[in-house]
Amino acid sequence: MQKISREQNKPVSDVVRESIRRYIAVERFRALRRKVLPFAEAQGFLTDEDVFKAIS
Repeated sequence: MQKISREQNKPVSDVVRESIRRYIAVERFRALRRKVLPFAEAQGFLTDEDVFKAIS
């Protein structure tokens, strides 16, 4: 953390705060994905390509 703090010229507390925010965002995304995935698969969306084909 100290090294990143120096490299970015930010206080360690800001680096930690940003890290926690990003971690929470990723965990929320993963939780949402787990909830939505069965519905997407039921509609035939198994890959990114399936989604791109549907919206193109």
